[in-house]
Amino acid sequence: MEPQRSPLLEVRGNIELKKPLIKAPSRLPLPGTRFKRGPDQMEDALEPEKKRTRGLDTVTKIATSQSRAPAITARTQTQNQITAPKVPKKTGPRCSTAIAMVLKNQKSGPAVPAQKPGAAAPPMVGGRKPTKRPAWDLKGQLCDLNAELKCCRERTQTLAQENQQLQDQLREAQQQAKARGAECRTLEGELARVQAQAEQGQQELGSLRARVLELEEQQCTQEGLLRELQKEQLGLQEERRGLAARLEEQERRLQASEAALSGSQAEVASLRQEATGQAALLVEQGERLHGLEMERRRLHNQLQELKGNIRVFCRVRPVLPGEPTPPPSFLLFPSGPGGPADPPTRLSVSRCDERRGTLSGAPAPATRHDFSFDRVFPPGSRQDEVFEEIAMLVQSALDGYPVCIFAYGQTGSGKTFTMEGGPGRDPQVEGLIPRALRHLFSVAQELGGQGWTYSFVASYVEIYNETVRDLLATGPRKGQGGECEIRRAGPGSEELTVTNARYVPVSCEKEVEALLHLAHQNRAVARTSQNERSSRSHSVFQLQISGEHTGRGLQCGASLNLVDLAGSERLDPSLALGPGERDRLRETQAINSSLSTLGLVIMALSNKESHIPYRNSKLTYLLQNSLGGSAKMLMFVNISPLEENVSESLNSLRFASKVQLPPGPGPVRTPGCL
Repeated sequence: MEPQRSPLLEVRGNIELKKPLIKAPSRLPLPGTRFKRGPDQMEDALEPEKKRTRGLDTVTKIATSQSRAPAITARTQTQNQITAPKVPKKTGPRCSTAIAMVLKNQKSGPAVPAQKPGAAAPPMVGGRKPTKRPAWDLKGQLCDLNAELKCCRERTQTLAQENQQLQDQLREAQQQAKARGAECRTLEGELARVQAQAEQGQQELGSLRARVLELEEQQCTQEGLLRELQKEQLGLQEERRGLAARLEEQERRLQASEAALSGSQAEVASLRQEATGQAALLVEQGERLHGLEMERRRLHNQLQELKGNIRVFCRVRPVLPGEPTPPPSFLLFPSGPGGPADPPTRLSVSRCDERRGTLSGAPAPATRHDFSFDRVFPPGSRQDEVFEEIAMLVQSALDGYPVCIFAYGQTGSGKTFTMEGGPGRDPQVEGLIPRALRHLFSVAQELGGQGWTYSFVASYVEIYNETVRDLLATGPRKGQGGECEIRRAGPGSEELTVTNARYVPVSCEKEVEALLHLAHQNRAVARTSQNERSSRSHSVFQLQISGEHTGRGLQCGASLNLVDLAGSERLDPSLALGPGERDRLRETQAINSSLSTLGLVIMALSNKESHIPYRNSKLTYLLQNSLGGSAKMLMFVNISPLEENVSESLNSLRFASKVQLPPGPGPVRTPGCL
């Protein structure tokens, strides 16, 4: 089977066939022409036979060459058309068929005969070439020429037929060339379309190659993912088997639980009945608890009244570094009735008077002064021990009874340390104010479980030279004490408030610490002979406590007053007064006057006098609601352990002895709950 050739090669072959065939010029005489003899030809006829024979051979050669020239020329042109362009081996079927037909026609043309068989030829002698007729044989020459003319005519006729065939072939080739031209144009359009398709195919091939690369990458990714999924599947299968085992176990446990549930339901029914009974019992217990709480408050208040609504504690501060150590017999703390295990309640102070002497000139023996108080704290007493004695008194404030605690003593005896504590935030040296607030917050939170809710509002003022100043003031009002006055809260109200003073709600210890720090910075202090930084005013920390039991419609309210009194020093008449000493003199006079009024008020309350001089001092006027009635009052008398301060210590102890009431029931007041 012949292989197919590309359309492009077929088109090239068809284009080459469009070239016109070159006709070879024929040198043969046209048909119908006659030879005319001239004198020369006549002379040739008269030549010898050899010359005539040579001339005949020449004419024969010329005729033969002329008759074959067109065929050879046509064949050469056809071969050039075929071999000229370097056409690939694969050609179209149409072009190869046309070329084969042309070559066949050219080859099939009859060859020019050398001589017609019937023509006369010069006789041959013994197989040799015919000899030239003699010149006198004109007839023979004429016969030869006629034979030759006949032969030429036949040859001319043959060539004319061949020429006619070639012209027919040429016309046919031209028609084929036109057809091939039209076909070539068609094929050129088809070639352009095929080339466009080929370019589009190349683009598609490029995109397909990129797509193949992308798909290969995706395949690699998918294969990796497939491997991971297979691993995960294996893990999930293991997990599934484990879960199946667990499910079986859970089913077994569920069956056991269902069996237990059926038993528990009966138990729940009984528990519900029991819970109903417990709820009723709980209500009963709540009622009982409330009754016990109210009874506790009553008994607690009765206990405090039995101890005395006015009590006095004595505290001796320790010797500070750099101070002289007093003699052992200067301060003595005798044991209580129960022996050394009982807390001390008595104090003995020995005093040597250098102005007194015996007849022999020896110094007089020391004079011993004995004092008895509700409690005496030696120099080694800690802050927590001191607060433990007043914790029950602070509880009375939460129960609805006013409480007032004073710190009294000379400058440098430890009053501020007892009330506020030492410097820094060491919990071991915290004073009564932060400890009392912490105790109140803790107990209020516990009572919240019984339905009580409490709110606390704090204020901190000082009384300096009978002028009230707000220690919690900030901004432009800081240091302006003249604007604060003591007024009643409203018409017909017994509650007293300080105008223009800050009343700050507090709910935690940090808020109280911030207030104490601010008040410590604003308090009036000055240098005295007894202390480098002495408090020259009475500081009053007031905490308004409000409690409410919404479920029972009960309310209670009271105030807790923690007062750090100014230092009590006697005036020295022989002291030379300068400008600064005059200010100290006025401060001392105001302090001693207010302390004297405080003593008179306490003694009037002890004697149950009808008139109590509250208004003689701003201090007693501000605290009047916390001093009388069922109010609880406690005074700490602070003394110095130094022998050089024995005179001021004795004055403080004598003042505290006057204030102290004998234990027993005091003034009776209705319970604090309203």
